Amino acid sequence: MKYLKVIAFTHKHIELKELGKLVLCQENTADKLHAVKEHFGIDEIFYLSTCNRVEFVLSTQHKVDREFAEAFLTEMQMGLCTHSTATFLDAASIYEGQEAMNHLLRTSCSLESLIVGEKEILAQLRKAYEDCREAGLTGDKLRVTMECVVKTAKEVYTYTNISKNPISVVSLAYRKLKDLKLCGNARILIIGAGETNRNISKYLQKHKFSNFSVFNRTLSKARQLADDLGGRAYELHELKDFKGGFDAIITCTSAVEPILTTEIYTSLLNGDTDKKTIVDLAIPNDTAPEVLEQFDVNFIEVHSLNEIAKKNLQERYHELVHAEAIIEQNISEHLVMLKQRKIELAMRQVPEKIKEIRNNAVNTVFADEVQSLDKESREILEKVINYMEKKYISVPMIMAKDILINNN
Repeated sequence: MKYLKVIAFTHKHIELKELGKLVLCQENTADKLHAVKEHFGIDEIFYLSTCNRVEFVLSTQHKVDREFAEAFLTEMQMGLCTHSTATFLDAASIYEGQEAMNHLLRTSCSLESLIVGEKEILAQLRKAYEDCREAGLTGDKLRVTMECVVKTAKEVYTYTNISKNPISVVSLAYRKLKDLKLCGNARILIIGAGETNRNISKYLQKHKFSNFSVFNRTLSKARQLADDLGGRAYELHELKDFKGGFDAIITCTSAVEPILTTEIYTSLLNGDTDKKTIVDLAIPNDTAPEVLEQFDVNFIEVHSLNEIAKKNLQERYHELVHAEAIIEQNISEHLVMLKQRKIELAMRQVPEKIKEIRNNAVNTVFADEVQSLDKESREILEKVINYMEKKYISVPMIMAKDILINNN
């Protein structure tokens, strides 16, 4: 566990609008991570980006401190100026060893989220890991770490009431949208077909909204969401030419630059002067600041949900104690498991060595004596040797595990 390190940038120390500057472009994330992994000689790495955090999880022998984090961000080529880099580094949280594990477990259970009790973070964490695993960026150490992360989160959600009557960024955003009392046949443009927009679409569908146009970089994903909603699907580049009108826009993409520019928004209005609604749950925002300055808009974003999130934390505060107890127990069990794995890895050659000794004894050292035995005697000898071989393999392993665990 001592090689587990986390460099975290979260809503606790960084404004959400600023946090968006650290989000990596989805198209070249794997390439950048491979490059930085090779440059620093990092064993394993994965990258997590949600609406309220950007984190890098590493397995490395390197000392990870502010100096390393600065070099790391520079090598990632995020396009930050010197001042921005320094500001982010001052706000970064760096964890290692057991503290890093504790942070990951708390994150997976939503204890570090803007909305305590929301379950989306576990799915986001798992997907972030799986994407990097498939890209060849992770190995056995982070695999074992993630097994503990997932197990712990499931136990917290099962055995505590932290997610009772669950709310999330999506549900809070929908509540605010619902307060605006859009009519049932409101024309809704959905930009992005990822998990966040799929989740908010379920609320819209449940409350009988039916007029949808879905835009996404990948048309097949747009069609999948549009089919679920009974709407129409378009590629993202078609947004600038869309003339079907709209009453509300719901947007959440992984773009690092605004999707809704003044030019595109003006085109979408197509001369309409009615006040519109934008629900922007992307980090960084998909909506250019100039749109909000130049047009009368009901604007709902993640940052505006902070006050509701604080109230939610107060309501669930008593459940944090139970969740933290589960986390502590899982860390203790994980430490024992790691010690056992250490013994198993160190002693994995023992069975082969014992088999070599056995074969040498039977076929070389005592070959003549064995050959002189009758069939029945050889069978008895074989049984004795097999029994002794199993014991010589299992007994030292058990004793070694007991000694290591009991002495630590």
